Amino acid sequence: MTRIFLSALTAIVLCASASVGRAGTLDDVRSRGALACGVDQLAGFATSDSAGKWSGFEVDFCRAVAAAVLGDAAKAKIIPLSTKDRFGALAGGQVDILTRVAPRNATWNGPRGAALPVVVAVTNYYDGQGFMINTKKLSGINSALQLSGASICVHAGTPSELNVNDYFRSKKMEYQLIRYDTPDEAAAAYDNDQCQVYTGDLSALYAQRLKLSHPADHAILPEVIAREPLGPAVRQGDDQWLELVKWVHFAMLDAEEDGVTSSNADEMKKSENPEIRRLLGVEGDFGAGLGLPLDWAYRIIKQVGNYGEIFNKNIGPATPLGIARGSNALWSKGGLQYAPPIR
Repeated sequence: MTRIFLSALTAIVLCASASVGRAGTLDDVRSRGALACGVDQLAGFATSDSAGKWSGFEVDFCRAVAAAVLGDAAKAKIIPLSTKDRFGALAGGQVDILTRVAPRNATWNGPRGAALPVVVAVTNYYDGQGFMINTKKLSGINSALQLSGASICVHAGTPSELNVNDYFRSKKMEYQLIRYDTPDEAAAAYDNDQCQVYTGDLSALYAQRLKLSHPADHAILPEVIAREPLGPAVRQGDDQWLELVKWVHFAMLDAEEDGVTSSNADEMKKSENPEIRRLLGVEGDFGAGLGLPLDWAYRIIKQVGNYGEIFNKNIGPATPLGIARGSNALWSKGGLQYAPPIR
């Protein structure tokens, strides 16, 4: 019943948006012939090589949207943005989507969301804040509960700073917080022994560890002291674009759950499973409600892959970051990633 209700609700939202007749982001992207996607630069999530070629988990999501809308994943234009500039770029129309993976100082929360003319479309990465230590210099430490009296490097002015304060106060532990203007400065200070512990979003800790002098000497402790649901943000007031971006993520999750991959998408078009047939546009007309062709999800899967594929390729256990699926596993495998079926 829940899945049916969610799909029906989406249809209502789409119809309401269409009735307004507002020319929005979808029209702009098509007229321009490119999707402008703002990203944070972070290893595994959004990075460019010496030739200017972009890769990463968030980059692949941008390409998935471009594949759905423009038929070509390569038409995603990746635009790196600083923390202070990114919301202005989205609100001002310089980018069509803003990805929200760490380093994070604008997480999805009530007061901040209400103050900004942007909205998070969907959670495509469940993050959390943790602690990293040098196991050779803090031998025997395997829990954050053993960090009383430690000096801790943190990116100043972010939720990470408040979360550390709350955690140590609640545990009645002493600590010294050392603040830095950027995540890179905080990580460099930690690497140079200016503090004993580095804290931040787990995704940032995994990425920053790769830059340290001796990455293998550093471990991320098991405690997660704050939840960080992250995802792509869009401008408020464009409901059609909001729903489209949301369903790009849902389609990638549905594809993973149904076993549809970039390598077997063509063969799976012959499936007799009605969910797979609707997903790949063989039957049904779900894409029309999003302003997309019937094969929009097929384009995503064929050109970019399903959710599991982009996770494993960019940040999964076999990559240098080595991040386990954890909360980002499918709901059917103990995680939090869940999507209504296309119907």
